Amino acid sequence: MARCWFWLIWLVLPMLAIGGANAQLPAGPGGRNAIAATLVAESDRPAAGKIVTLALVMRPEKGWHGYWQNPGDAGSEMRIAWDLPAGVTAGRLHYPVPGRLTIAGLMNYVYEDDYAPLVELSIPAGIAPGTRLPVRAKLDYLACTDRICVPETAEVATELIVGSGTAAPERRALFDAYRQQLPKPLTSPARFQQAGGKLRLAVPLPASLALSDVYFFPTDPRAIAHAAPQSISRSGDMLIVEAEAARDAPRLAALEGVLKIGPDNGLSLSAAPGAVPAAGGALVTEARGQGRLLVLALLGAVVGGLLLNIMPCVFPILSLKALSLARAGGEERAARREALAYAGGAILTCLALGGVLLALRAGGNAVGWAFQLQDPRIILLLLLLVSAITLNLAGLFELPAITGGDGLAARGGASGAFWTGALASFVATPCTGPFMGAALGAALVLPAAAALAVFAGLGLGLAVPFLLLGFVPALRQRLPRPGPWMVRFRRWMALPMAVTAVGLAWVLSRQAGGTGLALGLAATLVLALALWWVGRRRGEGRAWLPLAPAALASIAAIALVPAASAPASLRSQVLAGAEPFAEVRLAERRAEGRPVFVYFTADWCLTCKVNEKAVLARSEVARAFEARNVAVLAGDWTDGDAAISRFLEKHGRSGVPLYLYYPPGKEAQILPQLLTVGQMTRLVG
Repeated sequence: MARCWFWLIWLVLPMLAIGGANAQLPAGPGGRNAIAATLVAESDRPAAGKIVTLALVMRPEKGWHGYWQNPGDAGSEMRIAWDLPAGVTAGRLHYPVPGRLTIAGLMNYVYEDDYAPLVELSIPAGIAPGTRLPVRAKLDYLACTDRICVPETAEVATELIVGSGTAAPERRALFDAYRQQLPKPLTSPARFQQAGGKLRLAVPLPASLALSDVYFFPTDPRAIAHAAPQSISRSGDMLIVEAEAARDAPRLAALEGVLKIGPDNGLSLSAAPGAVPAAGGALVTEARGQGRLLVLALLGAVVGGLLLNIMPCVFPILSLKALSLARAGGEERAARREALAYAGGAILTCLALGGVLLALRAGGNAVGWAFQLQDPRIILLLLLLVSAITLNLAGLFELPAITGGDGLAARGGASGAFWTGALASFVATPCTGPFMGAALGAALVLPAAAALAVFAGLGLGLAVPFLLLGFVPALRQRLPRPGPWMVRFRRWMALPMAVTAVGLAWVLSRQAGGTGLALGLAATLVLALALWWVGRRRGEGRAWLPLAPAALASIAAIALVPAASAPASLRSQVLAGAEPFAEVRLAERRAEGRPVFVYFTADWCLTCKVNEKAVLARSEVARAFEARNVAVLAGDWTDGDAAISRFLEKHGRSGVPLYLYYPPGKEAQILPQLLTVGQMTRLVG
């Protein structure tokens, strides 16, 4: 009956509008449409033979709303008539996860804020570059408040020019934000059952997954009584949804829809008829689930941060700072003050990096942990910094903040300890290890305050060894007594830092090519000469003057370093026959019935490179994969890739490495972040 009333509105109101000036149609604010519509392309220069995504950006005025593809008890789905060039075709609309609005007992599936259905446009092959493709569409949709509804029409258009298919970074970020609002496809099979006036749906979801505001939106308006409440429960790893069937509901051959599992978060699914378990226990609330997730993520971050101390770029800094306590003497308050300052520097740096990461993601950028290392300018900055530390440890000049020199120790050393902790945190970002991947991935699905607590936990874990030395006198007493051996130890600690510098130079060459490497090495040489000059004339007046041109040369090199020169797909193939990762390619290989191994790496990820050289590149692994006809897909995240970022997030990760193995016909197995040859050969054996 409600639907009949809305169709009556559609038929009668236009007649009233024609009837005369005294019977005009209600309009939005100021006489304009209550829901403004625009058409935006992800790339204005799509490639021939490829697909370009368009967004129908809908902006309701305050108090107005638009409708999902199944509007619920009332309303109407948007209708679109395309006017396209010859050969160009448009796919179906992909809607964001809708919301619910109950008015006078009627359930409406609506959008009360800006929303953007997406559509894929297929560009035919063979079109000459530079060809203009005007794209137009006429939209008919219903705009409503809680009192009135107005049928509106909008004509939208954009012009495409056949080209390379590249998208501007800001446009790519915009569409990443639009895609983030779409329901994610659920690949596990769901089942439904119609019996006794009920529709029951079983959806496979891990019992540990925290959910909130769960609701099932069916695409078929005849499936359920929309206004009736839905019952949500758990039965192990199966989520059970029970809803009242619609009056005269047909027997469904399949049930499609969107399962909302959190704010602006949902899963698109297609269920087949089958047995549905009995209703289980009450659903874990979001607060309880997130509390448990926060505790586990926080523990993982602390342990992961602790393990970072053995990395070659962190261990020299930590060990020398620890020995500075022995050099400074056994004064209890000074030791504790330095320990707290070191921890403060480490924690605040991790908080700053985490805060920037969360802000970028809130702005629609698909980025993850160590996002800054996808920029060759940051790599060059790190190269200069690590090279300076290496030369300092080798004795070329003194850097009291690192070595804990006598003058700084006499002043308490808190300032030097703080910046040393900050430095250790910053140079540790290329590294990851056990516990860190899952912990930082969990941080990205937690509220901002909880996520920042996880990032702070990472800094705390990094600072734990120095805190123990500062607050446990027995540990300090076990430190070797100061002596000439400390000078030799410093020289030896220059070696792992030099290895780190060489690794950063290699990453720079991969990201920015030979030109970028030449700029980086030139800037490093100028900086080294300036530091050597300052070190030889320490204490003399204006001895720091050579640092000014060195700083200018470093800034110029950082500003001029070019972007990536080689496609990521050419850099990531460690296993013979590996293909560049794409979700479409993954689906194709799985459809062939082959086992599939997928790995995600980055040139700046130390753990990734260790696994690749020590395990994945071994002949035993290659022979085992070849014997089982394992398809290998490699995802290179060195320069950042929004598609890979979304895939990582879908698997609970915010960064690399990530290793997945898909047995034929089964879902992915997530492998540990530290691989072994035996593990890989047994996996496919």
